[in-house]
Amino acid sequence: MRTFFDRIRHLFIVALGVITGYSANAQLGVPKETFTRADTLRGSNTSPFRTCYDINYYHLDIKFDIADKSISGNVLFKFTATTDFTKLQFDLFSNLVIQKVVYKGQELPYTREYNAVFVTFPNTIPRDSKQEFTVYYGGHPTIAKRAPWDGGIVYTTDSLGNPWVATACQGMGASVWWPNKDQQADEVDSALISISCPDTLQDVSNGRLRKVKKLGNGYTRYDWFVANPINNYDIEANIGKYSHFGEVFDGEKGKLTMDYWVLTYDLPKAKRQFPVNARDMLKAFEYWFGPYPFYEDGYKLIEAPHLGMEHQSGTAYGNHFLNGYLGRDLSGTGWGLKWDFIIVHESGHEWFGNNITSKDLADMWIHESFTNYSESLFVEQRYGKRAGQEYVNGTRSRIQNDSPIVGVYGVNKEGSGDMYYKGGNLMNMLRTIINDDEKWRSILRGLNKTFYHQTVTYDDIVNYVTDKAGIDLKPIFEQYLKTTHLPILEFMFINGKLNCRWIADVKNFNMPVRVRIKGGEYQFIKPGTQFRPVSLEGATRDNIEVDTFDYYIGVLVD
Repeated sequence: MRTFFDRIRHLFIVALGVITGYSANAQLGVPKETFTRADTLRGSNTSPFRTCYDINYYHLDIKFDIADKSISGNVLFKFTATTDFTKLQFDLFSNLVIQKVVYKGQELPYTREYNAVFVTFPNTIPRDSKQEFTVYYGGHPTIAKRAPWDGGIVYTTDSLGNPWVATACQGMGASVWWPNKDQQADEVDSALISISCPDTLQDVSNGRLRKVKKLGNGYTRYDWFVANPINNYDIEANIGKYSHFGEVFDGEKGKLTMDYWVLTYDLPKAKRQFPVNARDMLKAFEYWFGPYPFYEDGYKLIEAPHLGMEHQSGTAYGNHFLNGYLGRDLSGTGWGLKWDFIIVHESGHEWFGNNITSKDLADMWIHESFTNYSESLFVEQRYGKRAGQEYVNGTRSRIQNDSPIVGVYGVNKEGSGDMYYKGGNLMNMLRTIINDDEKWRSILRGLNKTFYHQTVTYDDIVNYVTDKAGIDLKPIFEQYLKTTHLPILEFMFINGKLNCRWIADVKNFNMPVRVRIKGGEYQFIKPGTQFRPVSLEGATRDNIEVDTFDYYIGVLVD
């Protein structure tokens, strides 16, 4: 009998597209990440200075001085006290200057530690009371180096030399440009976004435009109101020479306004690209996930000077009116060139990311894995199930298996980028295991209904899917999200009888999997981590086939 490591070497010869090895010591020698006090201040969901208040409403009133690359203004916080307290924390990057914090006409004392601001009230704020204060501030916000990945404020010009400005701050945090309670766990219930920009330009932000006011000083203020809960990083400003057109979509909840804002000279391209892709996207995603979650605020696509971002009710778009991802098919199958990647992917976040938001950045897989998978569901809705399966299978070549998909909690740290492609393949495997497409659809729709406009944890999502599936899927989630190793399905003939087991990190890993004799019909088996007999009549070392099209696993036949 070959040793374990002999078998692993053999795996690289016979495994179906597996690009990672398996070793119990694979993580040894990898430097452990260290986190600072600043990371904890930014990422903690348990600090009493943050949990003491529930944010209800923001009013941002911010002026953009584009020539100086500076901003100035104020933000009103309305909140409900969750306990008695005298001090709270909000967040604002230290390169922005606080002029004053005003409460009931009185300036409050405050201290700053890194990007955290601690405000002390003159008297105890009683539990359940509703209060408000306003932060006045200004300065030169961080300029994005490579938005949206390395974010901040984008200052650029369009092809005619007109100023073009946008915000993109996911991960980095909205406090890069405005003061707020900068954590995903506590979403504001509604917001008014007032952005002032030069008279020659327009601002397009989230929600619905309530008012446009000439300020008389060369600036115009645009007031946009968001009626639904929204996470901080989704709040946006987009300033440029825009033109507008729109339409109405007949959706599950009635009439949904669809508004498109693009640079004036791009209007012909947008009229060809936007409506057909956006309508097809809404048809597909309302079928799979339930009604678009923000009918009250409408749906918008806004041309932006970066690739794109899932800004709620105002998706930022920079895909140059091309199909695919900047004209490329990320799956390598051809299916990805038949539709506009940014419209589909970023809009998919309206359900997973904006409607359902992870409390901690460590669980960004909830946003990205489901949304990556939504791409294949979109393909399926237009071109059939096989096409969707081919698309998600084709993305495996981009999986790195470099670090766990779940990040480190409490320090504003997301996990591996494998949350996209590996996460999408995980979702497809779960669907295969459940083996009931209507049940799977009901789970996806149920997630969006049960956690409608809510923030969630890892356990919320995993427990819900497991409960509704009626199958214990928790070990599967754990193996794929919390380890870097693929489970290996090992077959061995013992005393002439076929046995099978999983080699996996997770204790009691027992994922059901589809196998067959070459040319036969697939059947489900449920191996554990110890060898057990498999009933597969006529099996030999050469004719066992495992469904590695739908399962992202390694296979070893001894």
